[in-house]
Amino acid sequence: MTVTPMPFARVAAYGEDILAEVSTVVVGMQEAVRTALAAILAGGHVLFEDVPGLGKTLTARTLATALGLDFRRLQCTPDLLPSDITGSSVFDPASAQFEFRPGPVFTDLLLADEINRTAPKTQSALLEAMAERQVTVDGQTRRLEPPFHVIATSNPVEYEGTYPLPEAQLDRFMVRIAAGYPSRAQEVDVVTRRLERKREETSVRQVVERGALTAMQAGVEELPVDPDIVGYCVDLVAASRAHAAVEIGASPRGAISLVLVARARAVLGGRDFVTPEDVKAVAVPVLAHRMTLTAQSWASGLSAQDVVVGLLDAVPTPATARGR
Repeated sequence: MTVTPMPFARVAAYGEDILAEVSTVVVGMQEAVRTALAAILAGGHVLFEDVPGLGKTLTARTLATALGLDFRRLQCTPDLLPSDITGSSVFDPASAQFEFRPGPVFTDLLLADEINRTAPKTQSALLEAMAERQVTVDGQTRRLEPPFHVIATSNPVEYEGTYPLPEAQLDRFMVRIAAGYPSRAQEVDVVTRRLERKREETSVRQVVERGALTAMQAGVEELPVDPDIVGYCVDLVAASRAHAAVEIGASPRGAISLVLVARARAVLGGRDFVTPEDVKAVAVPVLAHRMTLTAQSWASGLSAQDVVVGLLDAVPTPATARGR
């Protein structure tokens, strides 16, 4: 299917409208939502990893509505089966044949809520879908039509009855985002809005027509990236592999994701060129979850986020400007 790329300016205008619409419901997560939208525009998947009650599920739902996407929520539990995600073949007595009944993965945006509560066998059912936009059931491969994105949530403070995501699955998420607690003023705003609504449910309007996201993504793909920016991203990823506190550094997929998300962020900022600041703004959510620290570093309290921040200080920043 041929998609006509949307002009940069229009993508940026739509992006600001989407962010503004989401902010009418989601409070105190402006930077997190911008990064999530940039990852979706870059064609990737998003992992929200934060404590309960901060609006992760609400953010996924409002983004889907504003983007005009078909949305399905999958509540992950320990007894969830792979077929509960992909679908399965069911015998139809009327036709005396097996009929495939698609699972929730056949959608535009799938919310895998509390993904770390389901067993690794079930988590792995998403791997093929996330990596190749297809699922294989009973030996038959079925394509997931674009757009297809996964937004997953994870609770990092609860360990009983949970199954940490393996590195291979973490690497399939383009970004991992943690917004943290809101400020006092933001929390007051959250409570006040709930009182004014007089109901628990929230609503946002659809900003773009259904199907427009693929044109927006094609428009972002048209944006050229300066070779110095590409080299900067590669240097950051290479430095993660050489860091003394890191046992396994980010892979080339990490470098690709860093360039793609930085480019999408530049478009959201209304620019047709990528700056080193775009790269720095998304380096932690793109790279931190792709690193495995040494046991000594982990025991000393060092985090992967700390390592990425240190890399941004250590790796020389290119003096890249528009028109070079």
